[in-house]
Amino acid sequence: SVSFSSPVILSILVHFRYFLVGSNNAETKYRVLKIDRTEPKDLVIIDDRHVYTQQEVRELLGRLDLGNRTKMGQKGSSGLFRAVSAFGVVGFVRFLEGYYIVLITKRRKMADIGGHAIYKVEDTNMIYIPNDSVRVTHPDEARYLRIFQNVDLSSNFYFSYSYDLSHSLQYNLTVLRMPLEMLKSETTQNRQESFDIFEDEGLITQGGSGVFGICSEPYMKYVWNGELLDIIKNTVHRDWLLYIIHGFCGQSKLLIYGRPVYVTLIARRSSKFAGTRFLKRGANCEGDVANEVETEQILCDASVMSFTAGSYSSYVQVRGSVPLYWSQDISTMMPKPPITLDQADPFAHVAALHFDQMFQRFGSPIIILNLVKEREKRKHERILSEELVAAVTYLNQFLPPEHTIVYIPWDMAKYTKSKLCNVLDRLNVIAESVVKKTGFFVNRPDSYCSILRPDEKWNELGGCVIPTGRLQTGILRTNCVDCLDRTNTAQFMVGKCALAYQLYSLGLIDKPNLQFDTDAVRLFEELYEDHGDTLSLQYGGSQLVHRVKTYRKIAPWTQHSKDIMQTLSRYYSNAFSDADRQDSINLFLGVFHPTEGKPHLWELPTDFYLHHKNTMRLLPTRRSYTYWWTPEVIKHLPLPYDEVICAVNLKKLIVKKFHKYEEEIDIHNEFFRPYELSSFDDTFCLAMTSSARDFMPKTVGIDPSPFTVRKPDETGKSVLGNKSNREEAVLQRKTAASAPPPPSEEAVSSSSEDDSGTDREEEGSVSQRSTPVKMTDAGDSAKVTENVVQPMKELYGINLSDGLSEEDFSIYSRFVQLGQSQHKQDKNSQQPCSRCSDGVIKLTPISAFSQDNIYEVQPPRVDRKSTEIFQAHIQASQGIMQPLGKEDSSMYREYIRNRYL
Repeated sequence: SVSFSSPVILSILVHFRYFLVGSNNAETKYRVLKIDRTEPKDLVIIDDRHVYTQQEVRELLGRLDLGNRTKMGQKGSSGLFRAVSAFGVVGFVRFLEGYYIVLITKRRKMADIGGHAIYKVEDTNMIYIPNDSVRVTHPDEARYLRIFQNVDLSSNFYFSYSYDLSHSLQYNLTVLRMPLEMLKSETTQNRQESFDIFEDEGLITQGGSGVFGICSEPYMKYVWNGELLDIIKNTVHRDWLLYIIHGFCGQSKLLIYGRPVYVTLIARRSSKFAGTRFLKRGANCEGDVANEVETEQILCDASVMSFTAGSYSSYVQVRGSVPLYWSQDISTMMPKPPITLDQADPFAHVAALHFDQMFQRFGSPIIILNLVKEREKRKHERILSEELVAAVTYLNQFLPPEHTIVYIPWDMAKYTKSKLCNVLDRLNVIAESVVKKTGFFVNRPDSYCSILRPDEKWNELGGCVIPTGRLQTGILRTNCVDCLDRTNTAQFMVGKCALAYQLYSLGLIDKPNLQFDTDAVRLFEELYEDHGDTLSLQYGGSQLVHRVKTYRKIAPWTQHSKDIMQTLSRYYSNAFSDADRQDSINLFLGVFHPTEGKPHLWELPTDFYLHHKNTMRLLPTRRSYTYWWTPEVIKHLPLPYDEVICAVNLKKLIVKKFHKYEEEIDIHNEFFRPYELSSFDDTFCLAMTSSARDFMPKTVGIDPSPFTVRKPDETGKSVLGNKSNREEAVLQRKTAASAPPPPSEEAVSSSSEDDSGTDREEEGSVSQRSTPVKMTDAGDSAKVTENVVQPMKELYGINLSDGLSEEDFSIYSRFVQLGQSQHKQDKNSQQPCSRCSDGVIKLTPISAFSQDNIYEVQPPRVDRKSTEIFQAHIQASQGIMQPLGKEDSSMYREYIRNRYL
């Protein structure tokens, strides 16, 4: 895997032009962009495509500084100065005046996949490019700027410098392992089209040894700043292009007896036909549906982080509105506006375009899980079910029988109201059948133990088996009316089923089954609830109303009042703020372009014609009513056409040659950052949610396995939904090292402040380096002591206020005597004395250390066998496996015989 877009640290230097200076992480390589500021409405960018060293870029900026000094006050003023530092360019946008540049000024690491960091945009900055002397003002510019900034870029936008977030892990790893011989002709062609004399500088001096990296074009459907980067896409080097996705990204650590396994959830929201709940329903004329989100769960063994040597698995599923022409009129001010079908589509033209896209990206089979109501007193949701059944039935009659669309209708609301039926049990049956048909992706072949003792469910698994592992073929498409509450619960159950197969494929569990009330499932459930809340806020304006606990019927009684508040919040957002949010999304995504002499965005009665291009002009060609698919896509099913090696897909790839020891392909330096000063408290892998710290019970004697079923009273605090406790605990760990020593008794007695125990806890979670320590009087000491002792009771299983038993006291006395005797022996060795030290003079060391005392420790000598074992362990992490000897084989046979025979 190769990092093509190095982390960009931008320094904008101001005069009649801007200079953008970008560097890699280690600040050893630089690129420079020059932006002209004398053009009032045009964007003029010059990229010399040269890679500078640190010394060269300093000399360049020094010459620019000298050349741009003002004639007056040359000694005191500089011709160049830094305007802002940032982490990437979101893009360039123009309304009615000149262009703006949008920069990422703050980021936060959210996940790590194979050593590639995924960041969340925390803050951005918009800078107007033209100089004030040439600026042509317009009265409506400020209003357009406010509408554009209403899209909060600090809310759930994600990017990565070296990992393509717009594609799935299966696509990325399939492309990276593509044989190089198939790319030679395309490589030559690409290099001739955009030749860079500095690209291969120094490769010959290295003896021709290099590493080839493959980069593909992003999948623009899930890129949200594609329109903002479109104007510079063909002008600047690709290292400047930073593509951003919108949705959700979360990562948690599952500890299996100390072995770290990262569970990552990535949701990509489609930028096509995007909008808010009641204003975007159904599909547009191109087959793009509203609220379309692709959710991918990635499982990786974190003990080996490399893509080439590590173990990775992923499963993808999709949610999206029903692919028909339908809408809901919100002018009636009803909580559930009536559903209306806007256009008659007897030949399922829109559904055909939509499913053709899915065949191309995911392969077959396509499975539709329709959760809308089937029986209603007043026909409402059933309208969509009837039309969808008719569309799928029509399309299936022309498809080959082995690739037909699978339609599963299931009225989830009806089963929820029934007291005799368990909703999640029924969903689990559906999930098992779905995962068996689609399979999942894993980058390693089946383990020997699964071949030796095959599981019945494992043998029935679908997908495509290849020499290097398994591929997922096909997709589950889940929908209800809003694709929020019911859809999220159904996706969680399918993801839980797929997670069991993923853990089994990596050799972490002995059977592909996971039960509720285990640490692993609780961790996964929390991830999915965060995922559902985030997507619900983006589309519906509130968090989830019905959660997994609601459908399990174990939610606390306080949850009902929260559900009512979320319903009211969703109704308020839909009625009063969704229209403004929709205008902002249309402007941000480039659906609407402000133009002089044409109506403004806020003057449009509707945005229907903006999203349906066939209303403005006739489409050049219409598809066949019977052969409604793309012929090339059908030929390669069940494999997705996007992952097939063909001429069309090869043109999307870019190949670059690197030095063997170049920093861009050094995963160790990219991940561990040896050139930066770092601390353990700031390390991402320690701060992320952990099953052992946040979910496993703290009582001594509990089975530490994350696959053990727990009782409700044995759960961690975070399971109850109180995330503030976990955040405070993380903050307390970070500030523990910097906390001042406890105050003396005089300071305590002289203090007259009266704080409650709650206030003391809140103060304890804030850094105490620069704030005075608040004292308590004697009246509050009992409360504080009680609060301190209680966590120790939970953590260690004993209460410190209780007296020691006689047995414990005798053990402790013996330990103290041993320490004192050893101390006396050391003194006697330095100053000989005839006096005996309590009868204990010679102590036999029982450890491998030559001297076992508190003053001197020498490391033990490592024997040859231990050294060989350690070297074999290091080689195994690099993918070099040692052949099994006779002793190993006999030991393994003995283990199998004793356990299973």
